[in-house]
Amino acid sequence: MLRWGILLLALGGMVPAAAKNPAPPAASSGTAVAGASAVSPLDPNIVLARSQAVVGGTVKDTLLIDRNHRPMPLSRYRGKPLLVSFIYTGCFQACPVSTRGLLQAVREARRTLGPGKFAVLSVGFNVPFDTPQALAAFARQHGADFPDWEFATADAATIRDLTRSLGFSYVATPKGFDHISQVTVLDASGRIYRQIYGDTPPVQEVGAALKDLLLGAPSPTPGLSDLWERVRLLCTVYDSRSGRYRLDYSLFLEIAIGAIILFAVSFSLFKEWRRQRQLPRS
Repeated sequence: MLRWGILLLALGGMVPAAAKNPAPPAASSGTAVAGASAVSPLDPNIVLARSQAVVGGTVKDTLLIDRNHRPMPLSRYRGKPLLVSFIYTGCFQACPVSTRGLLQAVREARRTLGPGKFAVLSVGFNVPFDTPQALAAFARQHGADFPDWEFATADAATIRDLTRSLGFSYVATPKGFDHISQVTVLDASGRIYRQIYGDTPPVQEVGAALKDLLLGAPSPTPGLSDLWERVRLLCTVYDSRSGRYRLDYSLFLEIAIGAIILFAVSFSLFKEWRRQRQLPRS
């Protein structure tokens, strides 16, 4: 019955677009030291509380500069989920690791959900050194060169406002920056849906957040293709052994069995109705 209830929610587009955020991880897995000293000046408890405090808020439109030197308003991403990460191109430890980890999660999500269903934005916060040229080189170096993945920066005031609104904390150190390692998930309206922590963003968490948002969003053109897409997404489950998402065909089997039972019951009721109508009236 639970499976059928989930299916009905999918068909009706009633899956909520927001869910409670999981409890933040311990400081050891929630912060990243990017070429800094062993003792971070950032308080993990304060940093995580600040990160979680912005969840549910809507990010205002912000004008960025992409890696091709073109103005890029943040509002261009309205209409689909968006993953936002912060990096600085002079980093040799945490930022390359987290970017490659996000790359793995994005590849798996694109394979499962399909290209064009969500976008990714990496913002260089080390102004003025994170230039468009430096960001383009960083993207090429780490293989993050998808059409739906942009690298951008802005002036210092804009970066300060954007990091604050997304709950991203960082502080300069003699060797670089200490900063929280997080991916912020925005829904199609620009609202902060979830924070995902860790030097390597978990494939399962990234995929689950995107599935939640895609299932909860109403289709602009509902039809059989949209119905099939929603059922397919519901049947996609994470396989921890392979580290990938796969289709769970058991739900398709349950749907088929349920349809056969429904047809059989309906046919029996119809035959009984016909029989009753054919009986002589007294």
